[in-house]
Amino acid sequence: MTTVRRIDVLVAGAGPAGLAAAARLAGAGAGRVEVLEREAQAGGVPRYCAHGGFGTLTHPLTGPRYARRLAEAAEYAGAVIRTGVTVLDWDMAARSGTVLSTVGAEGLRTVEARAVVLATGARERPRAARLVPGTRPAGVYTTGELQQAVHLFGQRIGTRAVVVGADDVSYRAADTVRAAGAEVVALVTEHPRARTGPARVRSARLRHLVPLLTDTTVTELLGRGRLSGVRVRHRDGRTTVLPCDTVVFTGDFVPDHELARRGGLALDPGTRGPAIDARLHTSRPGVFAAGNVLHAAEPAGTAAREGDRAAEAVLDFLAGGPWPDHGVPLVVEAPLRWIAPNRIAPTARPAGPHLLRTDAPLHRAVLYVRQDGRLLHRERLGPGTAPPHRTLTLTARWHDRVDPEGGQVRVGVG
Repeated sequence: MTTVRRIDVLVAGAGPAGLAAAARLAGAGAGRVEVLEREAQAGGVPRYCAHGGFGTLTHPLTGPRYARRLAEAAEYAGAVIRTGVTVLDWDMAARSGTVLSTVGAEGLRTVEARAVVLATGARERPRAARLVPGTRPAGVYTTGELQQAVHLFGQRIGTRAVVVGADDVSYRAADTVRAAGAEVVALVTEHPRARTGPARVRSARLRHLVPLLTDTTVTELLGRGRLSGVRVRHRDGRTTVLPCDTVVFTGDFVPDHELARRGGLALDPGTRGPAIDARLHTSRPGVFAAGNVLHAAEPAGTAAREGDRAAEAVLDFLAGGPWPDHGVPLVVEAPLRWIAPNRIAPTARPAGPHLLRTDAPLHRAVLYVRQDGRLLHRERLGPGTAPPHRTLTLTARWHDRVDPEGGQVRVGVG
């Protein structure tokens, strides 16, 4: 018979969101707080992001140092971090609490928790999921695979690389390629840009001009044992072969929501992560979610702040606070892509702004919030142009105007 280990809070995932939540919970006396992480070390993606920009403006840190700080803070507060442990599934028939099965070096185990924080993060879609045809040669990476190979394991990656994408993540990947001693042949993006031609890619060490190919799609990978090039198609139909021995597919993140799905949590169709209200309650009582499992993918600092917000809501729940109704759905209209939080619960007071992304540049745009045709709020995004790869925000000061018995709330652009 399997022994059940009983704890107060289980945090699934030891990235910035999970560690921040654990530190706040343990420090506030939430009881026994355990963080379970399937990787060998805690810290999440920042562990292999050797560049700076983490932490605060006054105390900037490299990714690995930031990850260590978060883990040390959680342990100092009294949280237990267990690495090399994967949360497998939920016991849907449990009569009390939330029961999950895990596996690690000690084998299968069962854990019962009064509350659960899902902080499983996001993952990049690999080449196969992007439906890029061709052979299966060596030299094909996602950004995470590239950074781990170079910064964690010191591996060689090749000499000439094409980076697919042209946003901040792509530029970081280009920096990593150069840090490994390879040349960046081009940045390739299917999206249009106002400026074509060379794009200046900034690095802490080097400054290079790298060709930026916009309105261009990678249509085939070439080579057998090793990648020999990529075939690209331009908007006008022309095709070109870019000789290279390495290609890095960047961006295109999706929430790592498998555990949420197996637990029967409602998923938001826009974010594809758990649907949550302003205080990060999911549709399952006792289960909260924070970080990039909610919205792939925001910076580590955003994830950490959400972990802290989730911890505050967990503390209220452990103190006997009621579980709110899942609330009214909040949806977006094109060209907006998603919004989070994406439920309006009348008893869940706003704890921060909504985050949004757009699929198209928005110039001097105004956001309109409506319910059943009734205007609840309007808000100007700003004087400039909001690009697709940047986070937008919408204040929550209109929540008290939502009719809890009405239809879905819609956010559009005017």
